[in-house]
Amino acid sequence: MTELHSQIREIIETEDVALFMKGTPQFVMCGNSHRALEALRRAGAPVTAVDVLPDPRIREELSALSGWPTIPQVFVKGELIGGADITEELLESGDLQRKLDEALGADREQVVKTVVMAATAA
Repeated sequence: MTELHSQIREIIETEDVALFMKGTPQFVMCGNSHRALEALRRAGAPVTAVDVLPDPRIREELSALSGWPTIPQVFVKGELIGGADITEELLESGDLQRKLDEALGADREQVVKTVVMAATAA
């Protein structure tokens, strides 16, 4: 297992809500990443964002780990929720709010932070 694989797995397993996206919450580089981020914000989710653009290996390792080929990818308490379309559908149906309430409690703090993956030599 590579160090990058371990870093990705740790983020997925330890962060309440992990969003692997193109860009950062402050500088989103993809419409679908923006849609997923906005859906999470509207649901009151605390978001830990990871930019997959600095190193193509981040995306490769993430997809190998999750089995999901596209970006963005949203995880709640280690469980893959899906991409932008699924996250928006869950928001509209109320299921995203319920899932977050069950996993994190209704009185969760809505913070957004960015984790930078250390791009190390292969």
